[in-house]
Amino acid sequence: MHGKGRTWVVRGLLAALIAVSGYLVFEFGRINAGYDVIDAANDRQAYEDRIALLDDEIVALKQEVALLETHREIDREAYKEVEASLRTLQVKIQEQRDAIAFYRGIVSPADGKSGLRVQDLKLTRGKAEREFNLRLVLVQAMQHHRKVSGDVNLTVVGSQDGVEAVYTLKQLVPAEADKGWPFSFRYFQDFDRQLVLPDGFTPERIRVEVRSKTRSIASIEESYAWATSQG
Repeated sequence: MHGKGRTWVVRGLLAALIAVSGYLVFEFGRINAGYDVIDAANDRQAYEDRIALLDDEIVALKQEVALLETHREIDREAYKEVEASLRTLQVKIQEQRDAIAFYRGIVSPADGKSGLRVQDLKLTRGKAEREFNLRLVLVQAMQHHRKVSGDVNLTVVGSQDGVEAVYTLKQLVPAEADKGWPFSFRYFQDFDRQLVLPDGFTPERIRVEVRSKTRSIASIEESYAWATSQG
C-alpha cells in the first residue's frame, strides 16, 4: 500500500511539474516573441480608459446636438414669425400705396384731365362655372363742386360657337338682379355686379360706357380685355 501511495504521489508531482514546465515554456515563448504580461495589462487598461473617455465624449456630443436642434427649431420659428410679420407689413404698405394712388387719381390725376373716368375694373370667378363677379370703380377727377349722375351701359364681346357675338348687361345679369345701373356721386362710387355667361360663349372684351346726365360733364367709353384675377 505504501509503495502504491508513493507511486501516485510521484505521478502527481510529475504531472504538476510537466504543467508548470509547459506554462513556463509558453511564457518564455511569448517573452521571446516580445510579449510582456505587465505591458499587456497596462495596454488593456489604457484602452479601457480611452473607451471610457470616448463614451463620455459621445454623450457630450449627443447633448450638444440636441441643444443645437433645439436652437435651430427656435430659430426656425422665429424666422417664420419675422417672415409672416414682413408679409403683413408689405400687404399694408401696398394697401396704403393703392389708397394714395386712388385718391391722387381723384384729386390730381397724372394726365391732368378732369371729369368722369373708370378708376378700376376687375373680374373674378364666381361660385358657378360660368359665373363672374365684376367690380367697377368710377371717379370724378378734379371737379368736385357738384355731383355727377348717369348710368352705366356694359357689353361683352366674344364668340358664340365660333361666331362673333355681343351680350348686353341685361342679358348677362341673373334673372332676379336689377337690369339698370345708375350712378350718382361727387368723388367716387364703386359697384359689384354679377355676370352669368351663356353656354358656348367665349368672352374676349368688355366695353364700359359711362353715360353722364350732368351738364358740362362728358360721358366716357372704355374697352378692356376679358381677364380674371384671383380677387
